[in-house]
Amino acid sequence: MQRRSFIKKSSYTGLALSLLPGLTLNQETEYSVAELMGKVDIKLYGEHINLRKEAHDAFVEMKRAAYSEGMDLKIVSSYRNFYRQEGIWERKYLQFTEEKGMTKLGAIEKIIEYSTIPGTSRHHWGTDIDIIDGYPKTTGDVLVPEKFEEGGPFHLLKKWMDDNANKYGFYLVYTDNPKRKGFKYEPWHYSYAPLSVPMLKSFRRRNIFKLLLEEDIIGKENFTTGFLKGYIQNNILDINPDLL
Repeated sequence: MQRRSFIKKSSYTGLALSLLPGLTLNQETEYSVAELMGKVDIKLYGEHINLRKEAHDAFVEMKRAAYSEGMDLKIVSSYRNFYRQEGIWERKYLQFTEEKGMTKLGAIEKIIEYSTIPGTSRHHWGTDIDIIDGYPKTTGDVLVPEKFEEGGPFHLLKKWMDDNANKYGFYLVYTDNPKRKGFKYEPWHYSYAPLSVPMLKSFRRRNIFKLLLEEDIIGKENFTTGFLKGYIQNNILDINPDLL
């Protein structure tokens, strides 16, 4: 498998792709709006993996390496299209507003602690995964930070991923950096950088503000200019710098 490394640049545009000796840089791929927003079918690979080919192959290699050290990398969530994300958004919005009596804006602020506005999820790209260790027995929601901390069932997995994930092109998206804004810390969410970095770059060229306002999303009437600007800057762009 070919390896790519990412070198952090100080410019606003993020990282430049650096290739190992012997590799050549092909012309940058441009992704369609529909593809970036999860509105078209893409070719996915692997039963219970569902990633683009290059990301799938890298994950399988990483899974084998983890398995040899006593861990079973299990994907809880990978590709998710626009309409599935829309269903998640609507379910949470109605739960918070109707069942818990929150204001509409309050519900939206609560949702975006962990969930994205439909059309902006990195899971639309076929590059991102939420993972756990399939071996430890646990109950309840598996995607909670405490289960990845010392004493938790996935603590050994987290330590292994910290040491090894980057070797296979996977980077933690929403880190525990106290200065980071936007989505809360997600120790389970990794992104395959060789594909997701250029996809985010392509997404940033679009008018994300306008795209979101064109969608018929429940609660959209609360998407003020200030809210959307903050969401784009904090939730979409305030991520692990290695993924910019």
